[in-house]
Order: sequence, then structure tokens, then C-alpha cells
Amino acid sequence: MLDHLTVVTHPLVQHKLTIMRDKATSTAGFRQLLREISQLLAYEVTRELPMTTRRIETPLCPMDAPVLDGKKLALISILRAGNGLLDGILDLIPSARVGFVGLYRDEETLQPVKYYYKVPEALEDRLVIAVDPMLATGNSSVAAIEMLKQSGANNLRFLCLLAAPEGIAHMKAAHPDVPIVTAAVDERLNEHGYIVPGLGDAGDRMFGTK
Repeated sequence: MLDHLTVVTHPLVQHKLTIMRDKATSTAGFRQLLREISQLLAYEVTRELPMTTRRIETPLCPMDAPVLDGKKLALISILRAGNGLLDGILDLIPSARVGFVGLYRDEETLQPVKYYYKVPEALEDRLVIAVDPMLATGNSSVAAIEMLKQSGANNLRFLCLLAAPEGIAHMKAAHPDVPIVTAAVDERLNEHGYIVPGLGDAGDRMFGTK
């Protein structure tokens, strides 16, 4: 079982993250780096997938070789910025089922508002990985995980690029059974609920809408 919080300190992850934080990095560069770093983070969040064996023939002899067991895992993108992580992980796990949770943050209350929800069937039989680049206040993430649990998910993990201590604490209090995998834990949230030092709004930087 993964720890409640796993910080991926691999040099390539940290190097790419630094470039993403730089405000001079272009939209195209940010988008490509997010895709690359998501694959490295996916390596960690999928570390304990269940395995079985399958009989195959190599060019030299038969063997019982390891393969993934059970139903295909489900990747759930918390829109819209979650799509940046989703695309990279799908490069690595193209057979994964995909769902979407549409939430936006009310800028006055900082509370999540749902506008879209579509997830794969049989979540109770799948490893479910929810992805969102930023775990800031944790309000949207907590709400998304709660919706997934109501849909039957019982083996959940949360993958993000950056996390704030406040968001980690909120997630742990609301969903102590859901491990968090991230590339960095930053200092704090500012008065607007943004992660500091952070990298700005991940959705705006990825889609060029800043």
C-alpha cells in the first residue's frame, strides 16, 4: 500500500517541474512538460498494480510471464487542468478507462461547483486514479473523490503535480484511505487560494488562456 503522501523526488521530475514553474516557459513548452512529467508520476502511482501470469512463447521457449491482473484501471480527470496529466498517463497506459469530473472553483467562496460528471462502469472493481495538477485548498479534490466513492470506487489514488499543506490536510481528513502522489509540497496558499511559490494557474498555462 502506498503511503498517504508520496513525494516523487526523481531528478527528472524535479528538473521538469522547475522549468514548468518558470513564468517564461511557453504554453507549448508547459504542455509538453506536463505530459512528460505525468508519465514519470504515473510510474509511482501504479507501482503496486495487481499482477498475474500468462503463458507465452518467446523465440526460444515457453514461459509464464507477468501481466496486469483484473479489470483495466480507471483514470479520472478533474476538469479542465486534469486533462494535462491524463494525456501523458494514457500514453503509458492506453487501455485505461477514462472518466471526467467537471468542477470549477467559486472565486469568492473557494468552494467547488459541479458542471459535468461521466465515469466508467464497475468502478468498484477497478483501481481508480483521480488526476488534477494542483492540490490547493483541496475542496475540489475532496468533492471529486466523494462523487467517485458514491459511484462505487473503493480503491482510489490521487495524483497531482503540486500540493499545498492545507490541501493535503483537507484530503487526509476527508479521505484518509486515498493515497496522494505528488512531485512537490509547496509552502502555503495565498489569500486567493493559489499555491505559493507554485506555478500559477495550471489550466491557464496549459491552454494559453492566462
